[in-house]
Amino acid sequence: MIAAIVAAAGSGERFGASIPKALIQLGDRTLLEHAVSSLSAVVDQIVVTAPSGYEDQIRALVGDAVTVVTGGATRSDSVRAGLAAIKGADFVLVHDAARALATRELAASVVAALKAGDDAVVPALPVVDTLQNVGADGYVVNAVDRNPLRRIQTPQGFSYSVLSSIHQGAQDATDDSTLALNAGHKVRVIQGEERALKITTPSDLATALTFLGDASTFSTGVGVDAHAFGEGRELWLAGLHWPGEVGVEGHSDGDVAAHAICDALFAATGLGDLGSNFGTSRPEYAGASGVTLLKETSALIANAGYSISHVSVQIIGNRPRIGTRRAEAIATISQALGGAEVAILATTTDGMGLTGEGKGIAAIASALVIKR
Repeated sequence: MIAAIVAAAGSGERFGASIPKALIQLGDRTLLEHAVSSLSAVVDQIVVTAPSGYEDQIRALVGDAVTVVTGGATRSDSVRAGLAAIKGADFVLVHDAARALATRELAASVVAALKAGDDAVVPALPVVDTLQNVGADGYVVNAVDRNPLRRIQTPQGFSYSVLSSIHQGAQDATDDSTLALNAGHKVRVIQGEERALKITTPSDLATALTFLGDASTFSTGVGVDAHAFGEGRELWLAGLHWPGEVGVEGHSDGDVAAHAICDALFAATGLGDLGSNFGTSRPEYAGASGVTLLKETSALIANAGYSISHVSVQIIGNRPRIGTRRAEAIATISQALGGAEVAILATTTDGMGLTGEGKGIAAIASALVIKR
């Protein structure tokens, strides 16, 4: 029996995300869904190690056939948690959700090497850059021969007995092959894949997108919205209620950030605009919240065959202070858009115009979508 552990408990801090990295959208699926899909045709059991508090959300994503356990504080802790959920396996693959585009063929090659007699197998690629040692003074000390060096990837494969033995203690490492090597086991290296890159930063995500299709499958849009303040109205902005602040006039709740994002998404997909979809001709949307419109927009573009990769919105106004609730707003909008990556910025216009004179609030948004 062949099992696999997918390490998905990373916080996404280096990515700058407000959600766990495994839940970041890549094309029409999350990183985690891509990773699980590539393994499902090769292994008999999959265990996902989830960030604490996200277990139910991840179960809903991966389905009942996949076991979800709570990950640990480190990668090795998470692998140990996943290993504890595996019984009766001959071989175990350990894969990073961040290497979402590793193919099933790569996983099958790792399994084939294990079945041929190796106890530890890793895919790897040659190092192509020039390497040099640099001293503390900032000057080059000497060149490094890159020929024997390799960039190690996942999924990595082990016999169950070897993986269990190297995780008996509390030792930690950036990958399991290092633990195996330190324990004296021979580690077989097989050919890796460029598409099995580790997605750690937004630029990595952009590179990964190129493996999903040509540039014609990606499109962008820009949306703008502005509303004047209106007495007797509550302020809703970026999906949040702002107690004590004067609200704005509008057909719905007047959430300029949400409205600008909706228009950016409609522009990217060619599905009209905010007015044609939710305007005054649609009385059922009178007073609708920005979150409701974001969810409706997300559903409309999904039905048209698009998925949301990233949205960014710049809020323009003297108040409220966005920075105090930025993280909360990002999480709210991301959830409304099905986990899409979201960035929120804020600025003023130095006393100029509608917003600068304190008469209202405006927002400009951009969106990147992918045609499935």
